[in-house]
Amino acid sequence: MSMPTTPATLDRFLTSAHQALWAAVDDFATQEILPRVDRMESAPQRVDQRIARLLAGRRWFGVTVPETFGGMQAGHVAKTILIHRLARVSGAAAAILQASLIPVAALLYYGNHEQHTTLLPGVADGSVLMSIAVTEPDQGGHIGGMQTAAEWNGSAWVLTGVKAHVGNSHIANLHVVVARTAPAGTRTSKALTAFLVQGDQRGVSLVRHSGKLGLRGFSFGQITFDRVRVLPENVLGEVGQGFDVAQSSSILCGRPNLTAVSLGLHETAVSLTAQYVSNRPRYKGKLADLSVIRERLGRMSARLIMAKILTYHAVDMLDRRLPCDDELIAAKGLGHDLASETGNDAMQLHAAKGLDSDDPIQRIWRDMQTTYAPAGTGEVQRRRLAENLLQEETGENSRTPYSVLHADGIHPPPVAA
Repeated sequence: MSMPTTPATLDRFLTSAHQALWAAVDDFATQEILPRVDRMESAPQRVDQRIARLLAGRRWFGVTVPETFGGMQAGHVAKTILIHRLARVSGAAAAILQASLIPVAALLYYGNHEQHTTLLPGVADGSVLMSIAVTEPDQGGHIGGMQTAAEWNGSAWVLTGVKAHVGNSHIANLHVVVARTAPAGTRTSKALTAFLVQGDQRGVSLVRHSGKLGLRGFSFGQITFDRVRVLPENVLGEVGQGFDVAQSSSILCGRPNLTAVSLGLHETAVSLTAQYVSNRPRYKGKLADLSVIRERLGRMSARLIMAKILTYHAVDMLDRRLPCDDELIAAKGLGHDLASETGNDAMQLHAAKGLDSDDPIQRIWRDMQTTYAPAGTGEVQRRRLAENLLQEETGENSRTPYSVLHADGIHPPPVAA
């Protein structure tokens, strides 16, 4: 697999530091991750523990953590570069990184000084690996229907419930768990609370990891909490603020993170297909000589250019602290759609060869399926875009989660120059 230079399409979004990071990640992915891909694909029941340690060794789990705590303080564009370039080689490796960075964002935005001082240095050096547990087996991402609950017993919260599809479930040692803490009938926006729960606490148990359709080597499994005792100092944010923690983490990090995963997979689908049709004999030439094939490749290339611009434009706005709800939504929803269309074209152009279990295009296509639902399906994204548009037309105020954080006096750490 060739290692492309930074595309001119993205020059307006990338500093020299970003370009250096791009090159460093490409080199790391080729040298350290690519040799592990076949091993992960051949063992879907196994969680790859080594990749997280390799990422920790680069201190990339601390990409958004302030330098004060040992982090890179590099911002959302840098985070996107890390995920995007890893996903180009391995969707699973990118997923391991992005899934941890979502709860890290929750800790950054909602954690108090003591929590920051205690936990962020470990996040930065990789010794504290986080997950966020919101989704449930029967409720999916419907936060209002959450069944996991925590009751106050006079000295601590007692947490009981089951969370599903938890990214890094089997390798994280600190979980951000959102649970219901208010009586029935309380508005969802006030009924939930986020807790910091250690993975080795009594009452925390993992359901055995099972292979999924895609992202082999990455665990996004189920965790059971059976009367887990959580002290008041381990509440993240305020009691009753769990909905905001879950929503802002999903919107500000979940959307762009998954967009970056999708972009990396999209790029590889285009590259693999171009290589295949350029080398596949057809009549007296190559498959790529046929005009119908070139028309398909042209559409694939156009989609990839569009996805790149959408992705980096949105996170550049996020770094500049501009309102960018619509841009993040469009990048996530449309980015997946564009990648999915390209993935289908790629599979069809590979024909029967793409059906071989050891062909990389099949892995790319399977991994693409995992980026659709998390942080909101395409239908959810389009509905939200329509709501924002209608609010603009009627003159109603629309506060994005980013502006809510600012209004409440909660600010992300500044991006290092």
